[in-house]
Amino acid sequence: MEGFMLTILNVTFRLFYFPYQIVGASVVRGNNSNIKFAEVKRFIQLVVNVTVFDLVTTTTGVHCLTSRTDHRGKLSCRGEMLLMLVSLLCCVTAARACLQCDRSIRMMHEDFILSAPTLQDQLNLQSIRDQAYVTYIETSQERKGLIDPTTLYRAKTEYQSEFDRFLKTKLTGSVTFEAIQIMEKGRKILEKHLDAFIPSELCPNICGLLIRRVMDCVSCRYKVYICPSPTGQQDCGEYPVQAEEGGQALLNCFLPWHRLLLGRPEYHYSWAPGASDIDKMNESDFSVLIVTEDSSIVLNQLRLDEEGTYRCSLQAQNGTIFYQATFPLTVIPSPHQTHWPLVTLPSLPHGDSYSPFQPTGALLVPLITVVTALTLTASVGLAVVLRVMMNQQRTATELRRRRKEENGTENMT
Repeated sequence: MEGFMLTILNVTFRLFYFPYQIVGASVVRGNNSNIKFAEVKRFIQLVVNVTVFDLVTTTTGVHCLTSRTDHRGKLSCRGEMLLMLVSLLCCVTAARACLQCDRSIRMMHEDFILSAPTLQDQLNLQSIRDQAYVTYIETSQERKGLIDPTTLYRAKTEYQSEFDRFLKTKLTGSVTFEAIQIMEKGRKILEKHLDAFIPSELCPNICGLLIRRVMDCVSCRYKVYICPSPTGQQDCGEYPVQAEEGGQALLNCFLPWHRLLLGRPEYHYSWAPGASDIDKMNESDFSVLIVTEDSSIVLNQLRLDEEGTYRCSLQAQNGTIFYQATFPLTVIPSPHQTHWPLVTLPSLPHGDSYSPFQPTGALLVPLITVVTALTLTASVGLAVVLRVMMNQQRTATELRRRRKEENGTENMT
């Protein structure tokens, strides 16, 4: 009976002391005007679940006293503690919200729970964590219960930084109260990122059809989410293009949300020649130019007959059209080149056409005769010189041979 009364006092203290500390901390930070009844209610729910363990141990009489050192006593104590743990978990609805869909976050919480010094502290922290997961999932369900991998990564990274800072900071209160504070901070981080994601990033297509992949915050499984066109059609308007003859034109129909589409859609470019009213054009008026994964094409060396209506259509493999844009192309004729007349010099008078350097028939024969005579004379002179040089070389060789023979005879004698 005494233990039961102490537990009642403990419950009363927690119900009033924890909200008082929460409000007091907010007042000290100067933002007491931002305190909401829902936040206080969440903390009261957490405190109530923390005290369930005390009620169970008091009413069942299980305390695992150290005096029970026999083998059966240890087994019985462990069994009773396991029974209390199961009973405690049954009191809390387990849920894995968006933030806890990440394995690193779950492992971080598990390590934090196991680091508690006593088993009761571990059970208290586990109850706080489970109840925090419930508040996380309620926060996400209030915002469609969806999240994409990028937003989840941002929330996870920020929460991990806050949790690391929490672990390195010296505790100023009880471990359960500090755990409630850090878990609530995780909920606020998740709320902040979801508030930024849902309105503008979930369905960023201002036109066209978006079929993307998102995570369900309740099941932690990815699913297909369809963002219909706000205009009700896939046509995203006209974009007139002008280019000069002989120049180039760039046709680009890429929008950032195209990266979010499932599968590998392709860009279909087609062309209808001539200037026409787009509203009156049929599908048969267009002929296919190219099908590519690139969002843009370049038309080089434009001609006047390439003027017309170009269309880009982003399609899936099964023919589903996600996006369509039209590019009316106008080719501006290049200015005609100016042909300047050829300038011809006036002809010289007849009397001025004579030049002393021009050969005539009377001078041509003597000139050839003189050149021939000089060539023959030079050839004969060159032959004579070569003959003399050869004779001198032969004579010198013969003298050297005789000297060697004479020197050899003297040596023998």
